[in-house]
Amino acid sequence: MLRIRLLFIVLCAQILYPQDIHEADSLEQVYLTKTLSLKEQFEVLKFLAQNSPDPEKSLLYSEKLITLAYSENVDSIAVTGLLQKGNALTLKGDLILALQSFFEGVELAETLGNNEDVGIFYVAIAGAYAVMDDDKNTVMYYRESIKALENSTNKKAYASALENLGDHYNLEKHMPDSALYYFEKSGKIFKEEDYKLGLAYNLGNKGLAYAQMQRPIEAENNIKKAIELLEELGDSYAISIYLTYMSDISMDKGNDEAAVSYAENSLRLAKKYSLKDQIADAYLKLSELNEYKGNLKKSLDYYKNHIAYRDSVKNVSVSKEMSKIRELVESEERAAVLEEKERNQRIIAISTGIGLLLIGLLALGLYRRTIYISQTKKIIEEERNRSEALLLNILPEETANELKHSGHVKAKKYDSASVLFSDFKGYTNYSEDLSPEILVKSLSYYFSEFDNIIEKYGLEKIKTIGDAYMCAGGLPIPDMDHAKKIVMAAQEMLDFVKRTKNDKSLDYANFDMRIGISSGPVVAGVVGSQKFSYDVWGDTVNVASRMESMSEIGRITISEFTYDLIKSDFECEPRGEFEIKNRGKLNLYFVNSRIFRG
Repeated sequence: MLRIRLLFIVLCAQILYPQDIHEADSLEQVYLTKTLSLKEQFEVLKFLAQNSPDPEKSLLYSEKLITLAYSENVDSIAVTGLLQKGNALTLKGDLILALQSFFEGVELAETLGNNEDVGIFYVAIAGAYAVMDDDKNTVMYYRESIKALENSTNKKAYASALENLGDHYNLEKHMPDSALYYFEKSGKIFKEEDYKLGLAYNLGNKGLAYAQMQRPIEAENNIKKAIELLEELGDSYAISIYLTYMSDISMDKGNDEAAVSYAENSLRLAKKYSLKDQIADAYLKLSELNEYKGNLKKSLDYYKNHIAYRDSVKNVSVSKEMSKIRELVESEERAAVLEEKERNQRIIAISTGIGLLLIGLLALGLYRRTIYISQTKKIIEEERNRSEALLLNILPEETANELKHSGHVKAKKYDSASVLFSDFKGYTNYSEDLSPEILVKSLSYYFSEFDNIIEKYGLEKIKTIGDAYMCAGGLPIPDMDHAKKIVMAAQEMLDFVKRTKNDKSLDYANFDMRIGISSGPVVAGVVGSQKFSYDVWGDTVNVASRMESMSEIGRITISEFTYDLIKSDFECEPRGEFEIKNRGKLNLYFVNSRIFRG
C-alpha cells in the first residue's frame, strides 16, 4: 500500500498564518536583498519556513528562524521554527533528526504552557512514527493530539488531528468505514473555516477510502478535485502522492497509458523536490505497471530503484556489516604478516651475537610463531564462517553461491511456483496493550516454528513484514510438488497456532491466523544496493496476498490456480467467484483436509 501519511504534517505546519505559497519566491528576494527590522525578519522567516515548496529551503529558513529566536530569547517563535524544521526533515526522509526537533519543540511548548502547540507537535510526531511503521506510537500520539486540541480555539489544528487519525485507519489498518467517520468530522470543520488546503486533503483522503471500498467513480472524482485544488495551492508533495493513486485507478479501469503517465508525473515531482519516500513509491508503481505489461527487465530496474530509496528512508544496511567483517579479516591478516616480519628481524639480529643460544631461542620463536599463526588462522576462519552464515541467512544457498562467484545475481523467471501469505488477527490490539518485549518474544516463538515447518517441506522463506509471514515453493530449485508441499506446510502452521492458543501454560500473546496461497509464474532475484534481499514479484504474489486478505480465521484460502494442482490430494470447499484487483473474477476455495489413499 502506498503512503499518504505525511500529508498532514505539512497541513499542521500551515495553521498559524494565512498562506500564499506563490509569494515565497518574492519574499525570499526581499530577505536576501533588503535590510529588515527584527520584527520583519521574524515574519519573513516564518513565512518562508512554512511555505517554501522545496524541503531544503524550508529546512534552511527554519534553522535561521530558530537561531534568531534563541538569540533574541523569543521562545514562542523558536517553537514555530522547531515545528517547521521537523516537517522539512520528515519530508526529506531524515526521520530521527525530525523526531529530535519535534520533541525539543514539545519541551519548549510545555515550558511556555502552550497546550495547543503541544497538540500540534503530537500530530507531527505521530506522522514521523507512521513513516517508520511504528503503529503503536503512531496511534498513541494521534489520540494524544486530539485530546490536547479538542477544546482549543484552533479548529484547523483539531481537524488536522482527526484527519490524520482517519488517514492512518484507512491506509494502515484497512478500515475505510472508520476512516470516513473521522474524515466527515474534519471535512465539516475545514469547510466552516474556509481552509482550502484542508479541504483538498480531505477530498483526496475520502477518495482513497472510496477506492478501498471498491467505489471507483467516487474515488476518482474526489481525488481529481483534490489535485485541482492542490495545483492552485502549489502543494507538489501531495499532488505527487495523489497522482500515484490516480495511476492505480486508471489501471483498474484498463487505461494503461493514463496509468503510466500518472506514475511518471508523480516521479517527476518527487524528484524535483527530493521527496525520498514518494520517489520510492513512484518507482514501485512503475515497476508494477511494467510487470503487468510484460516488460520484466524494465520492471526490475524500477524495483531496484524503489528498494534503494526505501532503504535510505528506513536506514537499513546489512551490507555495511558484511563490509566490516571483511575489513576485520583483512586487518588481522595484515597484522599477522607484520608481526611475523618483526619477529624474524629480531631473531636475525640476535643470531649474529649469541651463537649457540640462538638455536634455543630460534626453536622457541618458531614454536610460538606456529601457535600464533594457528590462532590467527582460526580467528580468520571464524570470521569467514560468520560472513558465510550471514549471507546464507539472507539468501538461498544457490543464490548466495552465485553472488559470491560472480558478484551479482541474475533475476530468474519460474513458470510454476506457489506463494503463501499468513497474517495474525488481533495483532494491532495486542501491540497497544502489551509491552514490546512480550510482542517480539511471541512473534519470535511463532515464526521460529514456521521456519522449521517450511524447512521440513523444502520451501523458501522470503520475508516477514510485521506480523505477516511470506514463503514460496518451487524456487530457487524447481519442484513439481510445490503446491502440495506448501498446502501441507500451511496446515501444520495452522495446527501449531491452534495448539499454542489452547496451551494456557505459555506466557505468549495468543493469536488467530489466516492463510492465503496462489500458484503460477513468478520472477525472483536479489535487489537492493544497501541491503541484500531475496524477493519474488509478479501477478502470482499479488493474487496470493489477496487470498490471505480474503481468507477467514483458522482457514486456508487458495486460488483456482493452486486448486488445479492439488485437487487430487486435498478435499477443498468452493467459496464461489470473487472479483480480484487487476485479475478480474477468480474462483476461490477453502482447503479442508488431505485425501489419504490406501
